[in-house]
Amino acid sequence: MRLDDGRIECRVCPRRCRIPEGGRGLCFVRGVQDGALVLTTYGRSSGFCIDPIEKKPLNHFLPGTPILSFGTAGCNLTCKFCQNWEISKARQWERLNAPATPDRIASVAAAQACRSVAFTYNDPVIFLEYAVDTAAACRERGLKSVAVTAGYIEPAARADFFAPMDAANVDLKAFTEGFYHQLSSAHLAPVLDTLRYLVHDTAVWVEITTLLIPTQNDGDDELKALADWVAEALGPDVPLHFSAFHPDHKMRDLPPTPPATLSRARAIAKAAGLRHVYTGNVHDVDGGSTHCPGCGARVIERDWYELRDWHLDDTGHCRSCGTRLAGVFDGPPGAWGRQRQPVRLGAA
Repeated sequence: MRLDDGRIECRVCPRRCRIPEGGRGLCFVRGVQDGALVLTTYGRSSGFCIDPIEKKPLNHFLPGTPILSFGTAGCNLTCKFCQNWEISKARQWERLNAPATPDRIASVAAAQACRSVAFTYNDPVIFLEYAVDTAAACRERGLKSVAVTAGYIEPAARADFFAPMDAANVDLKAFTEGFYHQLSSAHLAPVLDTLRYLVHDTAVWVEITTLLIPTQNDGDDELKALADWVAEALGPDVPLHFSAFHPDHKMRDLPPTPPATLSRARAIAKAAGLRHVYTGNVHDVDGGSTHCPGCGARVIERDWYELRDWHLDDTGHCRSCGTRLAGVFDGPPGAWGRQRQPVRLGAA
């Protein structure tokens, strides 16, 4: 939207940056050129890699299958604890590889036998047009699209962005406004609105991740409030992942998250009624495994990103009691395991 003073207001995220000619928004990749708002990173990526879908993390979406992951550069948040800051805070074009069109990305993913493509590493909200076009190209080839995002997006843009998406992992960074304001220069309410929208107004499969940072967002009261909200506002079947922090970026003075903290958080969330609560960034077979909400049987055993015991049929029903597990299950599980395979797209 053009303002009276000639600047253009970007309406992709709640920041609504007002950008003059030749300038960039806080994300650095959306700017004004020749009087128009443009995405300066369209068609450019910081790298491609085939990952296990569980690394996103998504535990109830095509388990065991490979997913082609990519991102660009920049971010619309300023998280002091960012675990991917080399990419999300990048300001140099050297961080970006040779051009990769949406059609090329989809064709390579299909050729590599991936079931889906993930927009990740940095938040895909800021490269909305590129992500949406790539998701459309993927859909034409029968591939799924996954958004790994902080969910900090305006309602109108939100509808456009998630329309071609099949799954999303939303990073719910904490459950206090103070945390969002002080450590991310953002606000909590828009993220909660995004989660409500996804769960109640779309067919997108949703899982949530919260990075637990010692002394910042790991208190019992906050964890209970977060879990209670997920159970009441979204429902008990939405998976919640508690992930371990490691010192990085501008928060190197805090210790890594103790495994006991993750186990405590998981117990609090399960007591609040959530049926699928996981631990991440630590070796915890029980915390990474899935149990049937009907009979309690372990239906998916995970060791890191590798699937072991599997007790579901091809449509996600428990073989012990017949209860259907919430999620997207299509045929037998994949066997990608823990592999991480960098990919160079090259010429078509």
